[in-house]
Amino acid sequence: MKFTLEATAPGSNARAATIQTDHGVIETPIFMPVGTAGTVKGVHMHELREDIGAQIILGNTYHLYLRPGMDIIHRAGGLHKFNGWERPILTDSGGFQVFSLSANRKLTEEGAKFRSHIDGSLHLFTPENVVDIQRTIGSDIMMALDECTPGTADRSYARRSLDLTKRWLERGWKHYKETEPLYGHYQSYFPIVQGCTYADMRREAAEHVASLGADGHAIGGLAVGEPAEVMYDMIEVVNEVLPADKPRYLMGVGTPVNILEAIDRGVDMMDCVMPTRNGRNGMLFTPEGTMNMRNLKWADDFSPLQADGPALVDRVYSKAYVRHLFIANELLAMQIASIHNLAFYLWLVKEARRHIIAGDFKQWKTEMVEKLSRRL
Repeated sequence: MKFTLEATAPGSNARAATIQTDHGVIETPIFMPVGTAGTVKGVHMHELREDIGAQIILGNTYHLYLRPGMDIIHRAGGLHKFNGWERPILTDSGGFQVFSLSANRKLTEEGAKFRSHIDGSLHLFTPENVVDIQRTIGSDIMMALDECTPGTADRSYARRSLDLTKRWLERGWKHYKETEPLYGHYQSYFPIVQGCTYADMRREAAEHVASLGADGHAIGGLAVGEPAEVMYDMIEVVNEVLPADKPRYLMGVGTPVNILEAIDRGVDMMDCVMPTRNGRNGMLFTPEGTMNMRNLKWADDFSPLQADGPALVDRVYSKAYVRHLFIANELLAMQIASIHNLAFYLWLVKEARRHIIAGDFKQWKTEMVEKLSRRL
């Protein structure tokens, strides 16, 4: 992996860069659509490439490990071959999914024991075998196994959790260095900064992961219950420590406003299920604010979803028609909304990049945050 910094915005830590991988170049800042089980729900690969403009997508170790399983993925030649996506892929280690199964998992020094949400079978993730699983998946960027600490955790819990994550990281990093890719392309391994909402722990964790010399670094354990301002504070603390010549990935965040605030604080990469999940429930994001497509006000609005929108669906379908599809519970409604929202998110980070390079990001961001906060 090669990270090339191209520009930094005046009065901001926002930056534009490129990340070179064996499956292509990623222009940052970038939003990464979430393809949990090897697919972005309701969206074809050609739509991701051509209509949405995705440069990299996510897969999830937990879900792919359970179904279809590593034997099928390996026999297919890795996830790129299995799902037909020839651009970069990042995989989460499954730590967040195990965290969300709090009633069905147990954390030990060895790793995370959990029961499958599919059939209740018992499994174990260790720092070492999640490297092996991600080697089998063949992602371009692999994540370290960590414990995602709840945002409301007390200091004692956060301390124990961070210490465990650090010990797991040492083991995972060692195993990564001792193993090789399976499909002929290079795989990076990103450590994850935890530490809950405690600035000293966040700083300590950032120093620890930076000392390893990995290709990039992730910031985890945010947007899990803490106030947005606390999240922004933690991003600032961490990014003061993480090296400027490596990409910074903020995991699982967030709203369009969250994304702009994170970019302003020096984040390069982001992902979130919000554009697709909220889209399937009728919420559409636009440059002027958010629309609830189930509202009666759109029933006879025959204007396009977004006349100058980046996706074809924006210009082809009217607000009235999309509302009708949602009210009638048609599957097409969810597909149109997913494509629209993902295209908007990719447009937003592309515009952020353009304004960073132009030197007026700070002013543009202030104006956009005000617009994006509106309900239409």
